[in-house]
Amino acid sequence: MSPTPASSASPAPHGRTGRPPLTSRAQILEAARRLIDRDGWEKLTLRRLAAETGIGTTTIYHHMRGKDDLLVLLLNQYLGQVERPEPPADPRDRIVATALAGHDVLAAWPWAAEVVTADGFVGLLDESALWMVEDIVSGARDYGCTPEQSVHIFRGIWYYTVGEILVRARSPHRLADRELPTFRDSFDADRAPHLAAVSDRWAEFAARDTYPRGLRALVDGLLAQATAENPGEGG
Repeated sequence: MSPTPASSASPAPHGRTGRPPLTSRAQILEAARRLIDRDGWEKLTLRRLAAETGIGTTTIYHHMRGKDDLLVLLLNQYLGQVERPEPPADPRDRIVATALAGHDVLAAWPWAAEVVTADGFVGLLDESALWMVEDIVSGARDYGCTPEQSVHIFRGIWYYTVGEILVRARSPHRLADRELPTFRDSFDADRAPHLAAVSDRWAEFAARDTYPRGLRALVDGLLAQATAENPGEGG
């Protein structure tokens, strides 16, 4: 799936009252972003977008094929506004720095992480957004990984990153109030003594931001495994 080319949309029928109609793709995307920021991406539909903006769904379909296409367009627009950081020369540091930057970008707008949960999402990205993939893959290649290993390293990092973002994003009120669930009242400490030993501090531990530390450990492990399979080629 790839975004359809923008096309000229006809003005709304004469006599429409209320909010002026939106006829450009940029205006429609801006309205969709407002809806997502206000109500969440799950509640976004083209019918609701049309009702909120005062235009017909046929006008919206001039610019996109459906909700999935709309979300991809929004993602590319959003990522296209992100300034690409200067990648470190050291391959391992480049991978870590790029993953951290990608994490921060998606964490600022968590719904975007939902769009990239399916394999094949890389093919949906505009060229301006591909640097997050390119810098990780190039770092792995420069470290001595094969093309296949480089893809696997990227996928492993991306799974970890997106998973962490979605878990955090779905529990904001719990994190803010330190009300993360621990265990139900019927928890049997004798059957899981190690969990019982940390149960009273589980919420405290779970609220900590461990992504950077976990990322570095993951990258080091993936690179070590890859280069062990390619003796004499490691960085």
